[in-house]
Amino acid sequence: MSTATEFKATLQPGPNGRAYLDLPFDPDEAWGTKGTHHITGRVNVCGVRGPLTREEGTWRLSLGPAWLGDSYVKPGQEVSVVLAPEGPQLESLAPDLAAALAAEPEARAFFESLATFYRKAYLKWLDGASRRPAVREARLKELIMLLKAGKKTREEG
Repeated sequence: MSTATEFKATLQPGPNGRAYLDLPFDPDEAWGTKGTHHITGRVNVCGVRGPLTREEGTWRLSLGPAWLGDSYVKPGQEVSVVLAPEGPQLESLAPDLAAALAAEPEARAFFESLATFYRKAYLKWLDGASRRPAVREARLKELIMLLKAGKKTREEG
């Protein structure tokens, strides 16, 4: 489910000096349904990462003005693209966390929408109690509660 997808696309001009690529596939079908798809990959030979957006009925990868200003690519140019989901994916999570997220669809959906930085921070905190089962169980319950409440971090008010 989390394999890289390769394709060619024509770069389109966008607003404010930006450009975008329409994806010829549905990330929800390729990588599982998520509110936000955070990706990593490359456009031609340059690395790219960030969120995909859904606009005008299609998924898009937006490229900032620096991409165009530095002549990496130009609108109208066909480019080679490789994209993959970024960060920890559900199939790579510890069994107890995967089961807890499966039991709480609201928490799962929010976890999947988080940027890699936030997902990794939660996982590091949970794994910090891996040798103390009672503490890990308590942290897992707190983690699910925080995700259900839409908290990106434990410190978020």
